Amino acid sequence: MKIYTKVGDNGTTRLVDGSCVEKHNPRVEAYGSVDELNSYLGIVISEISQTEALQTQHVILQKLQHHLFRIGSLVATNTDKDLNLFQSLPQIDESHIRFLEQNIDMLTADLPLLKNFILPSGHMAVASAHVARTLCRRAERRVSEVYQTNQENLQNVLIYLNRLSDYFFTLARYIGLKTNTAEVIWDKSQ
Repeated sequence: MKIYTKVGDNGTTRLVDGSCVEKHNPRVEAYGSVDELNSYLGIVISEISQTEALQTQHVILQKLQHHLFRIGSLVATNTDKDLNLFQSLPQIDESHIRFLEQNIDMLTADLPLLKNFILPSGHMAVASAHVARTLCRRAERRVSEVYQTNQENLQNVLIYLNRLSDYFFTLARYIGLKTNTAEVIWDKSQ
C-alpha cells in the first residue's frame, strides 16, 4: 500500500465519517492540533526517558498519547453525518479525566508552593513540557471552536484537554524538581 493517495491534492480531506471537507476546516484544524501535540509528546518522552526518577511519567505520557488518538478520532467524526459511528468510537469519559487529576495531585504533592509566575526554561525537558502545555491549549481552543459551532458531544474532550494542559504545567515543575533545576521566576521589572 502506498503512503500517498493523491486524494488531498485538491485541498480537501475525508473525515472518519467519510464526509469531504477543506483542509482548513475547523474540525481538521482541531484534530491536526491534537496530532501535533501527540507528536510533540514523543519529544518529551525521549527527553525524560534517561532520568530514572521520571520513568513513571514516561509510562503515563505514553498512555496520554493513546488518549489523544481517541480525541483525534472523535473530533474527526461529524455527528451530523453519523452519530452511531461517533458513539462506537473509543470515548473520553470521566475516568480519563480522573486519571489526569490524580496524576496532577500526585506530582503536586512533591512540589514547593508556587508563589510567582515562572518562565518555561531551565532544562530542556522542562521547556518541552511547557511547549506541550501550549500546544495542548491550542488544541483545546480548536476543539472548543468545533464544539461551539456544531454542538458536538465533545464536553469530556474539552474537560480532558483543559486538565491535560494543567498536567503539563505540573509535569514541567516536577521535571525541574527531579533534575535539580531551579525554577526561573518571572522578573516583572524586565
